[in-house]
Amino acid sequence: MRGLPGALALALALAACGAPALAAPGPSVADGKVVYERCLACHALAYDRTGPRHCGLFGRRAGTVEGFPYSDGMRRSRIVWNEKALDLFLADPLKTVPGTSMGYAGVKEKAERADLIAYLKQACQ
Repeated sequence: MRGLPGALALALALAACGAPALAAPGPSVADGKVVYERCLACHALAYDRTGPRHCGLFGRRAGTVEGFPYSDGMRRSRIVWNEKALDLFLADPLKTVPGTSMGYAGVKEKAERADLIAYLKQACQ
């Protein structure tokens, strides 16, 4: 490896030794906050707007915020919000819960959904 720049020589040496590759970064709460700005047209964290509040979302059964006028589709969905359920719903709300009144096409990028979910998980702690 003589004659190679130091960083390149080190990278090649580590690869040759079977050193693990750098892991891709995980979801970003900061980026999720930026994605959440799209939600603010209808939702808020701590109070109901056109859509229900998001604080207390994880572990809550869909369609159960007291006093919020949910669609029949959402009330009957039997979803309990966790990371997986929220990821599916955010990808395509109208397909996931037919009859939902949430007329948003969804968050199509998986990384953006992961960031948004990370933000929602910590936003109301």
